[in-house]
Amino acid sequence: MPFADAVDTIKDFVYYLYLVYLICIIGYIIASWIPLPYNTTLNRIQRFLYDVVDPYLRLFRRFIPQLSLGGLGLDLSPIVAIITLTIVHSLVQRVLSGL
Repeated sequence: MPFADAVDTIKDFVYYLYLVYLICIIGYIIASWIPLPYNTTLNRIQRFLYDVVDPYLRLFRRFIPQLSLGGLGLDLSPIVAIITLTIVHSLVQRVLSGL
């Protein structure tokens, strides 16, 4: 059935989009923890991750205060963002499975 093939293609696209964005968020987190030496390529990758992930994280930073532990700021917004992204992905997959 052509409709079933289209739904499967959309489900695959949504899954891969979710996976790529999840990897970008995790890469952003790791890049923010590890001080990278100045390198043009690394700087471009870090800037790309910032440009892609930070607007999404800012949605959560408005509502989630940064914790201060011994002078270190702990940002919980990436954790909440990943959980929210996973829940939305799961809901979209369920809706697409129901078609």
